[in-house]
Amino acid sequence: MGINKRDEGKKVNSNINVTPMVDVMLVLLIIFMVITPMLNNKVNVDLPQADAAVVMEDANKEDAVIVAVTRDGRTFLGGDQVTIDDIGSKITSKLENKTDKHVYLRADIRANYGKVMDAVDGIRSAGVSQLGLLTEKREADAPPVKK
Repeated sequence: MGINKRDEGKKVNSNINVTPMVDVMLVLLIIFMVITPMLNNKVNVDLPQADAAVVMEDANKEDAVIVAVTRDGRTFLGGDQVTIDDIGSKITSKLENKTDKHVYLRADIRANYGKVMDAVDGIRSAGVSQLGLLTEKREADAPPVKK
């Protein structure tokens, strides 16, 4: 009589299949690559459209000083809400160690003109001589948008 021997243990594969993990990591990488540029604009505003808009690449840099005025009149420096009285001193402290003294203003198309001018005055009180007003370029075939 012979002994019946089972060889199932030799067929077990103890290697980890990393293909699904690599697929998930690639999807996450793509998602972060798409989302990251959108994080620069921390405050949502509808920018006015202009025919002769000039591209300002420096406004997309991480260390750019951006002031935003929302439609309800609130003023933001980066992602932090500030008062008009404090904006000059806060911009001065942000520009203290920078050689490039540019500040960019993103004002909502429906913002009160007086609030926008108050923000410009606050920026000018910080000693800023280069102020960029950010707009969106109007498409050639699109009619002007009235809101």
